[in-house]
Amino acid sequence: MRKTSLFRGLLLVAAVSGYGCATLGGLAALVQPPRFSTVPDRPAELRLLGSGSGLPLGGAGVRLWARVENPNPFGLTLSTLTGSLHLESGRSGDWPRAATLDLPLGLPLEARQQTEIPIDLTVSFSDLPALADVARRALSGSALPYRLDGTIGVDAGSLGRPTFGPLTLLSGEMRVVR
Repeated sequence: MRKTSLFRGLLLVAAVSGYGCATLGGLAALVQPPRFSTVPDRPAELRLLGSGSGLPLGGAGVRLWARVENPNPFGLTLSTLTGSLHLESGRSGDWPRAATLDLPLGLPLEARQQTEIPIDLTVSFSDLPALADVARRALSGSALPYRLDGTIGVDAGSLGRPTFGPLTLLSGEMRVVR
């Protein structure tokens, strides 16, 4: 008799716990992803870097400025940003990957507020033979179209830790800053 009561009690606890977890999982669906956009008065920058440690053939430092908006009626923290920077190849029209991004951020975003953040990446010319055309255009002063694709993770407190993506976060043109 005792074993049956104990078993029923454990079964009830397991069922209630499972329901609670399912409910929290459903609440995460209420969280909208932060919105990313370029900052009009802060253009993307590309700085050519000479050869050195980690860049045997040289490379480029890229700074993108992003406006991040929280569309939710509650605050949350932008916790992760992972992705790839793609630069358009003028010759073939394709978009080879130039750099990867994996940032733990911890950026608090208040309800329905926005903030601007820099995103810094390094492109190594030795790793990316497909970017030879991009390097030539950068040296000539031409505009370089870019696209940042990625996945974002947020911490919404009791509503969960959802991730969103992959999606295009930013796109635009950059020029060499001298």
